[in-house]
Parts: sequence; C-alpha cells; structure tokens
Amino acid sequence: MTTDSSPVSTEAIFAIERPDSNLMTYYALASIITGPAFPFVILPLYFRYHTMRYRFTDEGVSMRWGILFRKEINLTFARIQDIHLTSNFVERWLGLARIQIQTASGSAKAEMTIEGVPQFEALRDFLYSRMRGAKGGAQVVVPQPSDGGRSADELGGATADELAGVLREVAGELRALRQSIEDRDRQIDQHHGEPDDG
Repeated sequence: MTTDSSPVSTEAIFAIERPDSNLMTYYALASIITGPAFPFVILPLYFRYHTMRYRFTDEGVSMRWGILFRKEINLTFARIQDIHLTSNFVERWLGLARIQIQTASGSAKAEMTIEGVPQFEALRDFLYSRMRGAKGGAQVVVPQPSDGGRSADELGGATADELAGVLREVAGELRALRQSIEDRDRQIDQHHGEPDDG
C-alpha cells in the first residue's frame, strides 16, 4: 500500500479523531508473533485501539486512550521540540507510520506517539509548520545572566521552566557520573593497596 503525498487541508487534519482500521490489523499481526502470549498482548492493544482519540487544534494536539487506566496527553505546538516519522516493514505495507513527538522534557522517549494515521506525511508537515509558527511568535527572554539576553526562540523555543528542568536533570546526571567515577577510583585504590599473593 502507498500513501497519497498530495497536500491535505487543515480541515482534514482537524477532522482526524480516530486511528485507521489498519492499525488494528497491525496490532493483531504484532500480537500473533508472540505465540502463546497472544491473548495477553492483543487485549490491551484491542482496547487501546478502540479508545484512542486524537484532537488537533490551532493551539496543539491531544491524545487519549484507555478504559480502566485512562491516559491523556496534551501538547501545545510551542512545547514541541522535534518530530520523528518511523515505520517498520509491516507498517509500510499497511500504509501506516508512527509520528513520535518530543518535547524539551529531557526524556529520550517520545512524549506522544501518533499512530494509525494514513496521512502521516501530511500530518508531520502540519505539525512542523505549526511548531515553527509557535516558536516564531511571542519571544520570552529567559532571565538568566548566562544566556546573554537571548530569547526563548533562540534557545530552541524552551520556556524558563523547561530550561530549568533540563538543567536540573543535567546536574543530576553529572552528580551521578561524578559519584560513579569516585567509586571506581576508590575500587582501583583498594585493589592496588592489597598485598600481592604472587
């Protein structure tokens, strides 16, 4: 199956609310390869597919799913940092791809993954254009002396809170790295201090 690369209107993007039925086919095929675990794998995917809803607006995108454990993700276009389009062989055969949206949260994992949309390239382009438009809007000066008075747009569109969160995470990683190096040096010193049995 191939996807139509012709432009899709904004109204068509806003009209996307549910994943395509090919997504359930993909979930079924992915579950079959698990063998005996099939019933345990297909049930959550079945409910995920039937409860998954998307909402695209001028401000951002939201996604929700779940019956017992309901999950909802809301992203404004200003928070989006990067968009990745991925698909494996089966997804390409079914005319599907996953749009992985990342924010400045500092996590390597995508904040939101949109799946089951046949117009994935048009949707990706729409999200990119809105993301750039949001970053080109009002610029907020981050009140930190080290930034030289640069705007949030020049700093990748991040707000002061997002930058502070990323800096806290980096500081935590550096502390953990320093502790790891100190522990390793301590082990080396202990090893060299032991008497030689040879």
